[in-house]
Amino acid sequence: MNPAIDLNNSLPLARPELLLAAFALVGAVLGAWFKDRIFTALSTLGVVAIIGAGLLALAWSPGASIEIFQGAMVVDGVGGFAKVLIALAAAATLALGADSFTTTKEQRFEFPVLIALATLGMFVMVSAQDLISLYVGVELQSLAAYVLAAWRRDDARSSEAGLKYFVLSAISSGLLLFGSSFVYGFTGSIRFDSIAAAVSEGAGGIGLIFGLVLMLCALGFKMSAAPFHMWTPDVYEGAPTPITAFFAAAPKVAAVALMARLLYEPFSDMTAQWQQVVAALAAISMVWGSVAALVQTNLKRLMAYSSIGNMGFALMGLASGVDQGPSSALIYLALYLPSTIGMFALILAMRRDGEAAETIADLNGLAKKRPWMAAIFTMLLFSVAGIPPFAGFMGKLAVFSATIAGGLYWLAIVGGIAAVLAAAYYLRLLASIWFAAPAPQLQSPSGTVMVTALASAALTFPVLVLLLGSLQAAAENAVRMSF
Repeated sequence: MNPAIDLNNSLPLARPELLLAAFALVGAVLGAWFKDRIFTALSTLGVVAIIGAGLLALAWSPGASIEIFQGAMVVDGVGGFAKVLIALAAAATLALGADSFTTTKEQRFEFPVLIALATLGMFVMVSAQDLISLYVGVELQSLAAYVLAAWRRDDARSSEAGLKYFVLSAISSGLLLFGSSFVYGFTGSIRFDSIAAAVSEGAGGIGLIFGLVLMLCALGFKMSAAPFHMWTPDVYEGAPTPITAFFAAAPKVAAVALMARLLYEPFSDMTAQWQQVVAALAAISMVWGSVAALVQTNLKRLMAYSSIGNMGFALMGLASGVDQGPSSALIYLALYLPSTIGMFALILAMRRDGEAAETIADLNGLAKKRPWMAAIFTMLLFSVAGIPPFAGFMGKLAVFSATIAGGLYWLAIVGGIAAVLAAAYYLRLLASIWFAAPAPQLQSPSGTVMVTALASAALTFPVLVLLLGSLQAAAENAVRMSF
């Protein structure tokens, strides 16, 4: 096709990405001119732009896969589903961040711009249809994340978080490029459809498997899957809490959706080769995340290990190798996000002397000081622990069903053990909230934090539980039209 014609056909379908890019560029120019005086207005506009991009992704998702930009990207169901989740998570954390940074006098116009750029990178990731666009999306998201992690330039922990994330992420980017070069070398193409054709004809052998494993290791780093999680606890602890909430939500969706596309599209005929690798990542992540969280005293480090364990459960679905595997992972992520964002909102709400809660001891006696906050925290903990009838239970049920359907009974057993271990540290939090002697009085939370926490609790029960059938049908249709 003529490149000009292809560009004209592609631009309307790339409206979500174009909207985010336009906001980031305009925001950077306005910020350079007006400095931090427009922080609140720019943050509000950023929330609107990100939600608008999510709605455009939902509205323009076609009934079949459509390649754009000469096959570099694709507009399909999985991309649309993931973009909606990413947009919701990014918009919520941007709103929380704008509110928190106004309170702590850290208003800098770069914050909404960086969130928009990271979101744009994740949109490209989940729509990638060749190895180049895959890498560009990953790096765009990562470059914005480096700056966000080191947001507090005068804080040693924040600077350490940014440096550690940068160094280790650079290594993972090298693994991604090295693996991609092996895949290109043994298949002769960077396009996913051509790679799939070469794989079906038996190309590559051990060299292709090696390249795929390197790429999986790099993506494991991006989603905080053990044993590639080394950066996660320190970055979560050192970064400001709203930015930690962002790291715990949106990039996880992008990485899992990208891995699903990689495994079930170009490498669908190599299931026997990659299944055990992904299953091992899932098992190690679930067990290590649950065990390490048991001994944590810092709330954000505990949340870091919780996210590692939760990524293990999402990987269970992908490891199954069956048709319902990708959809079960998407359902799990959709039900995981509200609990995670809600808990970070509550951590932000628990302020004393202008500082957000840091340790588990800060939760002591919350039920006596703020009964409504204790009730919401309990609902969210029950959901993320997978206790029925909350939404998290439905997510775990989906990935366990896919794992058993794929014949990975040992992985289902490991997942069950990990879920029990995880319940132990969630119960530890509940004991502090309900039975410990009260800690000093909390400041009154802001309206933004309260709305986010209440909305998250309502989503975990009953909204998403009642809409589970529709959500499951949407995820299954998205996977069916994409893979």
